[in-house]
Amino acid sequence: MKSQNFIKKTQGHYAQIADIYRSLRVTDSEPVLYIKGIIGNKGEIKAADVGAGAGRYARLFFEHLGKESLFLYCYDTNEFMLESLEQYLDDNDIRNYATKIAMAQELPIADNSLDAIFCFNAIHFFNTPKFFRESVRVLREGSFLFIYTRTKTQSIKSIWGKHFPSFNQKESDLYKTERLDSEIEATQGLEIMEKKTFTLARENSLEELTERAQSKHYSTFYLYESQEFERSLAKFRKNIKESYEDPGKIKWSDEKTMYTVLKK
Repeated sequence: MKSQNFIKKTQGHYAQIADIYRSLRVTDSEPVLYIKGIIGNKGEIKAADVGAGAGRYARLFFEHLGKESLFLYCYDTNEFMLESLEQYLDDNDIRNYATKIAMAQELPIADNSLDAIFCFNAIHFFNTPKFFRESVRVLREGSFLFIYTRTKTQSIKSIWGKHFPSFNQKESDLYKTERLDSEIEATQGLEIMEKKTFTLARENSLEELTERAQSKHYSTFYLYESQEFERSLAKFRKNIKESYEDPGKIKWSDEKTMYTVLKK
């Protein structure tokens, strides 16, 4: 688990980049379309986006599940991210939502009140056993918790894991599949229905990747000391130039996993 000092530093960082965060991260439509295939015809949907950030996935939930049929509670621990989310959704003419600063293990909502919980790229920040118990409390029977994440193994195979020095060692908070499985299965009232792997095509220039690393689009980069980061970034650039014919057009694939978890 990350230290309180690290969490404090990243909270300040996210506050500074909240308005540009969506441009630094890739937003995948495939997992949202997958969710639509499961609950898209349910009619009115009351859901929570836990770890909602700046709203890049919240907008897709509304786009694919319906602006009129979906009501979304957006929870995060960073007020600046939520302010950016509000502006983003308002600009896209989305009104059926509410925001609140909240911890994942203490959701400010009544028992048995949600049709779905979405947790995208955030599970590694949570106290997961408490979050899973809280999910059981707030979900209605027969509803779903959707967890979209990259596992430790998938991170190792990413362009950062392959080419950025020490990235895999510092990215210690990501879950191994076995651990996440066991924690869900140990939670009374939850059952894993499916684990689906998404293989996602990526393309960037070396300069774009460099800018993302310098902007610390992954909080992992905060675990580097300043000089260590600069040395590692220089080595990363060298590795990319040696590994790809055209540094201006780098193509690779990322993998992520969707957990579909049923509230029994």
